[in-house]
Amino acid sequence: MASAPFGSTVPFAEPPDLQGQYSPFYGPQHRAWREKVRKFVDEELIPNADKWDEEGDIPTAELRNKAYAAGIYGATWPKELGGTPPEGSEGNWHGSWEAVKVDPFFDFILWDELARCAAGGLLAGLFVPTSIGLPPVVVYGNDDLKERVCRPCITGEKAACLAVTEPSGGSDVGAVQTTAVREGDYFIVNGAKKWITGGMKADFFTVLAKTGGQGSKHKGASMLVLEKGMPGINCRRMKTQGWWASNTTYIEFDNVKVPAKNLLGEEGKGFKYTMVNFNHERFVLTIQMVRFARVCLEEAISFARRRKTFGQRLIDHQVIRHKVADMACRIEGVHRQLENYAYQVKCGIPDADMGGYMAMTKVGGSKLMEYCAREASQIFGGQSFTREGGGGKVERIYREVRVMAIGGGSEEIMYNLAASQAKL
Repeated sequence: MASAPFGSTVPFAEPPDLQGQYSPFYGPQHRAWREKVRKFVDEELIPNADKWDEEGDIPTAELRNKAYAAGIYGATWPKELGGTPPEGSEGNWHGSWEAVKVDPFFDFILWDELARCAAGGLLAGLFVPTSIGLPPVVVYGNDDLKERVCRPCITGEKAACLAVTEPSGGSDVGAVQTTAVREGDYFIVNGAKKWITGGMKADFFTVLAKTGGQGSKHKGASMLVLEKGMPGINCRRMKTQGWWASNTTYIEFDNVKVPAKNLLGEEGKGFKYTMVNFNHERFVLTIQMVRFARVCLEEAISFARRRKTFGQRLIDHQVIRHKVADMACRIEGVHRQLENYAYQVKCGIPDADMGGYMAMTKVGGSKLMEYCAREASQIFGGQSFTREGGGGKVERIYREVRVMAIGGGSEEIMYNLAASQAKL
């Protein structure tokens, strides 16, 4: 259906369905949900984004409580565990991953609107850690873990993080070196995890560790929930190029004694459980990248309309108009890819069968974000080189390109996955 235009009036700043175009994917309840999230972002995030990013920290606990009270923080989680699905979102959907029974387009709208704050580190510190750390617990955790871990994380009282990546392995998840050795009713965990988003403020760590013998790669790993305060967990904050407020963390485990009841699902199936996360994580990251690209374009157009050079508006120079049109073409292409992914999942195509497609979409998103950040910077000129003034958002987004192109699976790994699934 077609709806009245909504949001920014700057060309290409909003998705086509917000510019008065028809769409088969969205109805009145989707629009109401978008308005609700936009209000929260406009009131709570955008006014403070610059300050928090410069400070490298955010009032995480306070914001989680506000977001949950607003019906946003728990929106994509099961109602029986404290989730607050938006009106009209629940149905016989497959969701963007197994734990979500919410229409994927509501999920799409949530992250698209959150990303309007133009500060990836803010989102990485506030929403991302639990969104990627909790799904394996929701899907494979026992009843005790669901009540003790999932419920307080969904309601915003506590936070989880995903601890998979290691110093030696990077994107090679199967090469995990952290070990969990069974000793009676406990596992003894040793090893290290690196580049863990939100680890400094996490109450729970969803950890992939090797429980099998030597030579058993994918079948020898298990997932465990470790808890803040367990002796032997040491966290150190890492300095990062972008995502300054993300609390990216280096974690060491030194003979951490973990109750066997904190094992997720079956021993030896941790690699499979980790894979459950990846499509949704890449979906969420790519939605953010497309919106960040839109922000770059919107900021560049607004600036080029104001700026005058050689006796005319900057936007009236043909070379600038071509830059704008090129950015817009690329943005709409990746946006449509995301909508197609959401529609396929909603219709029931197994998420595993969409892995290659989602991988290609993520690469499209990171290349898009990098291109738009560069072209917007060229339009802004020197103003995009400073962390203040009209080019401030573009400068910050440019700093965050690399983490988006590498995090959640590097572009090179994504291309390999897509080619492998295509059975070339």
